[in-house]
Amino acid sequence: MSNPVSDLFAFLTADTGDFNALGLWKYLILLLFYLLMIASVALLIMNWREDPGQRTGVNLWLWATRVAIGCMWFQGTLWKLPFGAHNGLYYWTEQMAGRAAFAIHREFVTNVILPNFALVNVLVYFAELGFATALILGLFVRLAGIAAALFTVNLWLGIYNQRPGDPSEWPWSYVFLIFLCANFAVFAAGRALGADAWLRNLEFVRSGAGLGALVRLIT
Repeated sequence: MSNPVSDLFAFLTADTGDFNALGLWKYLILLLFYLLMIASVALLIMNWREDPGQRTGVNLWLWATRVAIGCMWFQGTLWKLPFGAHNGLYYWTEQMAGRAAFAIHREFVTNVILPNFALVNVLVYFAELGFATALILGLFVRLAGIAAALFTVNLWLGIYNQRPGDPSEWPWSYVFLIFLCANFAVFAAGRALGADAWLRNLEFVRSGAGLGALVRLIT
């Protein structure tokens, strides 16, 4: 039987079922995860040292929660690999074709998503990798939080119903994730010891003109 400690160790050593399905590529994916985490800690230290306003318990909590949810998104990318009709994403996309809350959603999945799954698979993978990267680094979190919340709404509605024999899902788990990602956007969690905080201290961003105004908007 597994437990949280053994599961964490298995993930950190690329020894889970999803990792092992990737062959030697799993080590490249694991390296990417470690690089993101190292960069996140480096940004935390830099912001803490350079900006006294960052040195609060609230900022530490926001950093920890967005990094944790970023790790969740990163782990979720693994079962979108390897690309193709034999991965976990294809199975759950088929589930959406029969379980979505609204008929228009079921028809869209059946007639558009599944016939173009090869492209959709790549887009979904990089979307989730983008959410993970943004949250772990605290980069453009307002934009990423909104996008991740809307993405999760699609998941919530897509497998809302359960047919006999279907695997069960607790809809509230998706609702919680929707609100959590939205909260990261509302509270601009990237400004808490993240890349967004560093960007907002740059001179051209503080000026609020041109590109600086855009950066301020999405950070």
